Order: sequence, then structure tokens, then C-alpha cells
Amino acid sequence: MKRWAVGAVLMASLASLLVATPASADAVRDQEYWLQEYGIEAAWQTTKGAGVTIAVIDTGVDGSVKELVGAVTGGTDFSGKGAPNGQKPVGDENPAHGTLVASLAAGRGTGAGTGVIGAAPEANIMAISIGFTGGEISSDDQIAQAVRYAVDQGADVINLSLTRETLDWPLSWDSAFLYAMDNDVVVVAAAGNRGSGTTSVGAPATMPGVLTVAGVDVNGVASFNASTQGITIGVSAPSEDLVGVAPGGSHVLWNGTSGATPIVAGIVALVRAAHPELDAANVINRIVKTAHDTGAPGTDAIYGFGLIDAEDAVKAQVPLVSRNPMGSLAEWITIYRRAESPAVPLPTFSPTPAPVPDAAPDAAGPVSPLGTLLPTVSMLRNVGVPLAVYGIFLAIMAVWGLAGWRRFRSTRETE
Repeated sequence: MKRWAVGAVLMASLASLLVATPASADAVRDQEYWLQEYGIEAAWQTTKGAGVTIAVIDTGVDGSVKELVGAVTGGTDFSGKGAPNGQKPVGDENPAHGTLVASLAAGRGTGAGTGVIGAAPEANIMAISIGFTGGEISSDDQIAQAVRYAVDQGADVINLSLTRETLDWPLSWDSAFLYAMDNDVVVVAAAGNRGSGTTSVGAPATMPGVLTVAGVDVNGVASFNASTQGITIGVSAPSEDLVGVAPGGSHVLWNGTSGATPIVAGIVALVRAAHPELDAANVINRIVKTAHDTGAPGTDAIYGFGLIDAEDAVKAQVPLVSRNPMGSLAEWITIYRRAESPAVPLPTFSPTPAPVPDAAPDAAGPVSPLGTLLPTVSMLRNVGVPLAVYGIFLAIMAVWGLAGWRRFRSTRETE
């Protein structure tokens, strides 16, 4: 899988290139074990994805290979080194990556039961080539531009078999990915591979609203090297012993969530073709709600909602939802990309300001409807206290006077 560090520098690409020699046609198709085991062939009884466009933002797609002839119907180049239609593989490291990805998403095969066939063999591919080694335009900005281009050109699904290897993403992705989601495009992204050094999911797989794909081996068990973990994982799909077609027509076996992702993108295309009335949130909801729970009960950081089931995703009765089960990028932006507070104008003062008198303690208090019949705090302090002292003094003098008068009267009566 393609991955790059902060600053969009290419670090590594294909997770594991195991075999790079031509294979017999039947042997190629026979190795696509996921077609039957994950309900893809059964889903084809309903649809094969006709009329749906999958944008593959990658190293470019060689549309001349037999499996992809007629599949690539549009595209462009943002690397500055590719072809105007996105069909020239670019990059110094594994330029075959984009073609392999496209073949797993919408390969046509080479005949009845021969060659590589994708999960949605009648869907269209939009080939968008980008560079992972920088250039006049950074890789980050190339991806942002590519996402917007895909939306404007009518993509229904965007496949991103790449990772930034950081939890965060550049600001330019906020608006680009939100643009895709606001325009009802499903974005599918790879979780990453431990074998390539990705210990946990990185952007774009960390972005709310994105359908993130983890990988499993041929037995449906979480792959150690050809997958990774993270709380944003949506579903899991095969990521080991994947057969794809490379530029020039050779067939290769490879590992990585770079391959699991287009399998899921193809299933998304099947759902979109079978249920054109559904918005992106409900398409994703069908994918995750029909997945078979695996590992710890409920969603988890290894399998997400579970293993994909293309047949159920297309045919099952699934209640509608009003929100994307993978979260809301718009809400995330509102919370975590808070705009700078508007500047507060400074108050203007006179060059020779008059001193401000001390405010009376009760100046801000409510006016009593009884007026001065109720004493204020100020009155109690300035008048009440002296009167109280004076009153106590008079009371003492009165007591002494009364005692003296009584003693005087008692003396007279005894005489």
C-alpha cells in the first residue's frame, strides 16, 4: 500500500510483491477466493455495478491491459508526470500499484472464467494519477485536488489505497473530503499494513465519514502484516494472497489493505447500482450492518463491524439511517477546527479621562418599590451604626437611673 510521512514524502508502496510472473488464465481466476467466500458472485445475480464510477486516486491505471480494456472511462493527472487521462503509471516505486487496485475493483477478466475480475466488473474506473514524492504541488494538495476532481467528474465512489501515517490531516483535506461527502460520494480508504510500518490507522482512514477497510487472511482472521488496527475501522476484507493485474498484463500476488480496499469499493459500487435511491450514508450503512461480526462482540479496533458480505449488502433488508455510521466530518470540523475568534474592537478613551468614582455597593441593585422606607446598605453603615451605639449608651444610662431611683424610694419608705 502507498504510504508517506508528514509532508507527503513517499515512504513505501506495495505491501508485499510475492509473485511477478504470468500465470495461466484459469489459475488466475481460481485464486480469487473472495469472490465466492464473501458473497460477491452471489451479489452478481442482482447487479455487477453497471453505471457506477469508481475513482482510483493512485499511481495511474494502465487501461490497455486486457482486464481493464473498456473499464477506464475518464481521469486525469495531478503529478505532472503522468498522462492527461491518468492512464500512465507514475512514480519510481511500484508504479503498478494503481493498476493492481483498479483490477480488483472493476477488472473485466479476459474471458469466461479467465483473468482477473473485480468485485464490480461492470463499473467504470476513473483513473487519477498523483505523485507521492512531492514536486511543484505537494502530495497532500494533489490528493485534495484529486478528490474534488473526482466529485466534479461524477464519481460515485472514491478509492484511496494510501495512508499518510499520521492521525491528523492537512486543512486542505477538510474542504475536499467534505465536498465529496456533501455531494453524496462514498470514500473508501485503506487502514494500512504493519508490515510496511503502519502500527495504527492513519489519515485518510482516520477521517470521520470515511469507510475504512482492514485486512484478513485467507481464513478470515485479522492479518498481522497486511493490516493494522484503529477505532475508525469500518469493515474487514481479504488482504492476503490477492491476485491482480499489473501494467503490461502480468499477474501478481500481493498482500495489503491496498487490495482489500478496492474489493470493498467494488462492493460499494454493487450496492449503489442495486439501490440508486440510497444516499452515501445509507450505502455505507448497508455495508457495515450486513458485515459478519468477528472478534470481540460488536465493533472493535481489529475488524470494525466485521467481515464484508456482498450478497447481504445488496439483498438484505436494512433499515434506513439519517447519519453516516462512520461519523460526520462536518461535525468534526466544527468542533476541532474552530475559526479564530473575530477581533474585538478596542474601546476608545478620552486623552484626559475623568476619574471614575467608586460605585455605591447597591448601585447595581434593584430599586425598592418602598423607596427610602427600607434602609440601604450605605444608610445602615453610615447612619445606623452610630445610632445603635448611641442608643445602647442611653439604654445603659436609663437602667442606672432607674436603679438609683428605686434605691432612693426604698430609703425613704424605711425612714
